[in-house]
Amino acid sequence: MALVEEGSNEDAVEADAEVKATARTEAVQFDEHNEVDEPAKAEADDGGAAGPPAEAGRGDETGPGNASAETSGAKEPVETVAAAVTEVLPTRDAFRATEAVAGANAAAVQPIGPNEDLAPTVVDTARAFAGAGAGAGAAGAGASAGAASAGAAGGGAAGGTRRPTWQGTRLRWTIATAAAAAAVLVIALVIVVTHSSNMNTVANHKASDKQKAAPVSVVSVSPGNGSTGVNGASPITVTYSGAVSKDTRLPTLSPSIAGSWQISGDRATFTPQVGFTEDTHVTVTIPASAGTTTAAATSFSFTTGHYSVLRLDELLSQLGYIPVTWTPTDSAGNIPTTDASAQLAAAYDPPSGTFSLEPGYPSALTSQWSEGSDNEIIDGAIRTFEFDQNLTMDGIAGPRVWSHLLTAIARGERNHHGYTYVLVSQSGTETLDLYHDGRLAITSPVNTGIAASPTVDGTFPVYLRYTVTQMVGTNPDGSPYDDTVYWVSYFNGGDAVHAFPRASYGWYQSLGCVELPTYGSTAEDVWNLITYGTLVTVTGPVA
Repeated sequence: MALVEEGSNEDAVEADAEVKATARTEAVQFDEHNEVDEPAKAEADDGGAAGPPAEAGRGDETGPGNASAETSGAKEPVETVAAAVTEVLPTRDAFRATEAVAGANAAAVQPIGPNEDLAPTVVDTARAFAGAGAGAGAAGAGASAGAASAGAAGGGAAGGTRRPTWQGTRLRWTIATAAAAAAVLVIALVIVVTHSSNMNTVANHKASDKQKAAPVSVVSVSPGNGSTGVNGASPITVTYSGAVSKDTRLPTLSPSIAGSWQISGDRATFTPQVGFTEDTHVTVTIPASAGTTTAAATSFSFTTGHYSVLRLDELLSQLGYIPVTWTPTDSAGNIPTTDASAQLAAAYDPPSGTFSLEPGYPSALTSQWSEGSDNEIIDGAIRTFEFDQNLTMDGIAGPRVWSHLLTAIARGERNHHGYTYVLVSQSGTETLDLYHDGRLAITSPVNTGIAASPTVDGTFPVYLRYTVTQMVGTNPDGSPYDDTVYWVSYFNGGDAVHAFPRASYGWYQSLGCVELPTYGSTAEDVWNLITYGTLVTVTGPVA
């Protein structure tokens, strides 16, 4: 940028000539002051007479024209540089920079004396500005030439008067002051330009970073796509190729369950409040959206596993529905009963522990125990639990049974019946032994089925009970029967334990039922201790 755009090339040439003439005049005056010989003075006079006074100050008179020339010649380049500063700086900074330059300019052009010739001082000051502001070269030189032209005219009017020594000293001081001001201005310009460049660099860097931001993609998922046998209480984790932002649309689950997503770096993790039930097919959909998220919508799925039969045994033991005590191996097995999520996790992955049969029961029962597998003891216990929970008594630990089991654990709803077991022997004198809570509570003679309608051996759970009911059927000879019976507990098809009047007891007389005496309270006592799910084992030779 040119600091001065006034004048043509011809004006610049003329101004340059005038500057040279003035310089020679100064040299002569300085030499005269220091008593230089006359030939040097003559050479100076021949080389550059300043011209008539009419040219001084572009038409001004000699005296005032000098002052006008030094003012216009000095201020014009300084004001032009200040204008250049204001083109770069913000408004407030431009105002401050202009004030600084104006102050330096004022110091540079203060009058030395009322009648002193300052044209050489103005010329040298302009040159100093031109040298310090190297970036404004041609325009600065043009401005100096304009100032020198006016000063040269004033010098001619002075007519070769010697300059006192103190003027030379003041001149050198003035030139140094102007040069220092110019240097300050150049530094200010460099700072402004550098600051502007740095700001542009930062802005470009930020813009570049923004341009580099790209959607991330899914790197891995857990559980893995297509996995089976997954613990339904486990967290679900989606790992991305980059950091996940707070604006990222989180994955969705189907079926939906209660829980929460947490973001940590490049991972999004869903922690269920409780978890998925067994054999559930889960689909996780990862949506695409603007910003830092997946490049495109994607999904993966997995299937939860089966609840553990071993954990079923542990829970039924804790609730008192089986005659077996379970003891956890370590503190990890002491799962808080109210921690639903931990209880569900254990349903898939049970803690370790040991089982021990409670004493007082016959081997006919204890021999049927097998931990972690289906057996009659577990079947009967499930039926008892289903009855207590108003569920269909099928002896199957399905989703509803598990749900109620976990709820019962949380609520501490233990079996309030106690554990009852009935053993019927057909060997010799037929008897019924009833065990309750680890002790033999009742023993009584009974009758079992005749050969035409025998009582089958085996272990069966009680599935239906009446205090009184009507039994209707056909006798082996074809005659019908319609009998009123009391204290009835069905355990195998049409076979039941009940009271029935006979002349004697202890041998094969019934049509398959186990008949208790009607005298006394034995039949009623047996009925009161038996409940739904109570196991009845029949052993011995069939008639």
